[in-house]
Amino acid sequence: MFTSDTSNRRRMALTAFVYLLISLFCALFGFVYECFSHEVYTPYMIYAFALPLAGGTLPYSCFALFSPRRYPGRAARNLYNAGIATLTVGSLFQGALVIYGTTNRLTWAYPIAGGVLLAAGILLYAFGKGESPAAPPKKDQ
Repeated sequence: MFTSDTSNRRRMALTAFVYLLISLFCALFGFVYECFSHEVYTPYMIYAFALPLAGGTLPYSCFALFSPRRYPGRAARNLYNAGIATLTVGSLFQGALVIYGTTNRLTWAYPIAGGVLLAAGILLYAFGKGESPAAPPKKDQ
């Protein structure tokens, strides 16, 4: 295993762990928010934790465990992470609005923006130039 491969795997494992912490925070936030919501429940708030868990922890854990030939580059990771963040914040915001008993006509923008950012990150990884593990050092002849 080469140095940059170990570095990439470590970075992916750290990102997966951070997403796990974000998922736990969202679950705790949803639980506490709904405890004070006078028995008004919404799936937007209940399942907001699933977005960073399934969209962040799972893929980054796979990258850390199964060492692919090519890791996502910085731009692909940033776009993908922004998409997950947008979808999570949009879900929490929509849940807060439903619990409060109101609506907002601008909430449609969160899933669209999140989906576009996710798709851009995935496409950039699929068709772009990623970070590959370092080649073995050449022997002097």
